[in-house]
Amino acid sequence: MMKQRGSAAEVSMPALLRHARLAYSSSMRTALDAAGYDDIPKNGLYVIGGLTREAGAHPLSQLIQELQLSKQSAGQLVDLLVMRGYLKREVDGEDRRRLTIGLTERGRAAANVLAAAGATVDKELTSRVGPKDMDRARRVLFVLVDIGRKTMGQAAK
Repeated sequence: MMKQRGSAAEVSMPALLRHARLAYSSSMRTALDAAGYDDIPKNGLYVIGGLTREAGAHPLSQLIQELQLSKQSAGQLVDLLVMRGYLKREVDGEDRRRLTIGLTERGRAAANVLAAAGATVDKELTSRVGPKDMDRARRVLFVLVDIGRKTMGQAAK
């Protein structure tokens, strides 16, 4: 566990990001458990949360790329989420060689719990730092994500 130090400037950015993520993941896990969704595996939070951003089915290959999992690991995760009733897996109507995944009714309900838990953390964070700093933090993290995508693209070449 990271010990609180005198100022944020004394802690490396990777350490801050790693430990800050815990505020969201622990809040979400607690909320899911309380709502009866205690059987979602660790990476399942990212899958269910990610599938709520866009309506419809999503290519399984996109999930593999975003989570940086092997095809086997992603397949096992999807199998588990399908078996537990959170996801549905279908053959793509336009390209029968591709599989798509989407949320079931149970998956959408769990996604709503995730969203509410995330909003609770956002609200507390905003109350502590103010809306301007919250917007600034989002912009900084957005740029950091972009840097990561460019770095990943270069590493793949």
